[in-house]
Formats: sequence, C-alpha cells, structure tokens
Amino acid sequence: MKKTSLQAKIAYCAKTRRSNYVASLRLEGYEVTEAESKRELPEREAVLRAYRKLA
Repeated sequence: MKKTSLQAKIAYCAKTRRSNYVASLRLEGYEVTEAESKRELPEREAVLRAYRKLA
C-alpha cells in the first residue's frame, strides 16, 4: 500500500472543506459561481475578529 504524504492529506482536506462550504451556501439559497468556489477561505481568527467588532 502506498503511503500518502502529509502535504497530499492537507491539500485533500482543504479541497473538501471548500467543496463543503460551497455546497452549504447553495443549500442556503446563495448563488455561487465557479470563481467564488476557488477563492481562499478566511482564517478562523479573522472571522472571529470581524464578528467581535459587530458585537
């Protein structure tokens, strides 16, 4: 059995996370284009900072 490198696993997880994010947006009724699905997702801390500013 061929061993998978750590970099390949990280890339697979990132691809799956983006795919799941786009699918959840579509389920919520948002129109998502192919270009939007390729963009980099924000980091967790950046999202938390943005919501803390609103509160």
